[in-house]
Amino acid sequence: MSEIDLVRLNFSPEALGVLNVILALVLFGVALDMRVSDFRGVAAAPRATLIGMLGQFLLLPAVGWAIGMVLKPAPSIALGLILVAACPGGNISNFLTHFARGNTALSITMTSISTLASLVFTPLNLTVWGSLNPDTARILTAVNLNPLDVLVTIVFLLGIPAALGMGVAHWFPKAAARAQRPAKILSLLFFGVFVVGALAGNWAYFIDYVGRVVLVVFLMNGLGLLVGYWIGRLARLSEADCRATSIEVGIQNSGFGLILVFNFFGGMGGMAIVAAWWGIWHVLTGLALATWWRRRPPPVPAR
Repeated sequence: MSEIDLVRLNFSPEALGVLNVILALVLFGVALDMRVSDFRGVAAAPRATLIGMLGQFLLLPAVGWAIGMVLKPAPSIALGLILVAACPGGNISNFLTHFARGNTALSITMTSISTLASLVFTPLNLTVWGSLNPDTARILTAVNLNPLDVLVTIVFLLGIPAALGMGVAHWFPKAAARAQRPAKILSLLFFGVFVVGALAGNWAYFIDYVGRVVLVVFLMNGLGLLVGYWIGRLARLSEADCRATSIEVGIQNSGFGLILVFNFFGGMGGMAIVAAWWGIWHVLTGLALATWWRRRPPPVPAR
């Protein structure tokens, strides 16, 4: 084991409970903007949605696993890559897609589906890909990870808040419309402040070890964006669709991943620092790519 594998970030059970509640509120706020029609978008663009989900739940976890096998980072770092890759799309992907002149409707559909699909695919990908690397498999065995326990936690942290938010949006659309913007802003603000506070309490560890994850996070994020774009091109999707699939595959909900690290892996250093640094890095690369694309409007598809 590497030194970073033995590091445990300090996070009390009380603080973890508060963080879980905050994440649930964040997902509730996001779900206020989700509609049943978002899922009907699959019928409107089945091929594009399927391509995006293929990249999200199969190819990106495979990329995370491959980086761990080839570069041989510390086992906890390798497992952190797989965990982040197994998380649903990030909450800012819809904004980034819109800013990049991509297909925002497709992005919203993919985000909605990936959020609900993560109930199954997050524990499945973490278990399957983590077990294929002997180094990460030892961690899963040591912590005695039960995929069913992960599923139950995800249901409470993602499934129920998302269902409640969508229920409010469906039955009380006017109230949801008024509440969704302040709810998103406040919940994300609270979440950001809380994560910053968590890092501040472990700042020495973060500074000491973040350099060990910069390269692997850079590679996985960059490859995720490229894979998401080029599988769309290979499937002959429109340029706007390719931009949406690129951002959806390359932007992950690393805050959710961080919570899983604390819930199931005791704040294991390499995993936590990968998730924390990803949360910073993917915003920077997402904004840079979206800005570059914004200056290059996609061609209008021929009718």
